[in-house]
Amino acid sequence: MPRIGGPFELTDCATGKTVTDKDFHGKWLLIYFGFTFCPDVCPDELYKIADICNMLEGTTLIGEKLVPIFISIDPKRDTPEVVKEYVSEFHPRMVGLTGAKEKTDAIAKSYRVHTSEGPPMDDDPNDYIVDHSIITYLVDPQGVFQAFYGQNSTAMEVGNDIVKYVRNWTPRSDEQLAQRI
Repeated sequence: MPRIGGPFELTDCATGKTVTDKDFHGKWLLIYFGFTFCPDVCPDELYKIADICNMLEGTTLIGEKLVPIFISIDPKRDTPEVVKEYVSEFHPRMVGLTGAKEKTDAIAKSYRVHTSEGPPMDDDPNDYIVDHSIITYLVDPQGVFQAFYGQNSTAMEVGNDIVKYVRNWTPRSDEQLAQRI
């Protein structure tokens, strides 16, 4: 298994409190990196994640143990207040995370997310697009990356795949976790 993901410390936009990856242990995570000023791709992907959560919500297998997470890659514009309002449009349990640029850059790098801020449009320094990878990551209850899903994956395909991962998942020992590549 490739080493994708890792420890992080960001701000939970709903509470304003600092959270780490360890705060999510015991839960399955669907993580998406994006920015709130994205005109189309990020909203489409977040609606898809919401559909996946809604599809799995009533199942005893995963239900509330699946946490949808949006991590901003544009902390200059994406303040905690902006991200909090943004994620509320997609799913009531969606967690919005942001932080200082060095922290968001570090978590994006650990997930191998490409990001590149484009030039300002119309001479407005706050009007720009951020190019980024369009990937949703599945992370297990021990914080270990399990799978990724691209833009062409449907909510049904991802939901069915998540069910397979959850059914077949076996917790790793501390020694196994320490030895992952």
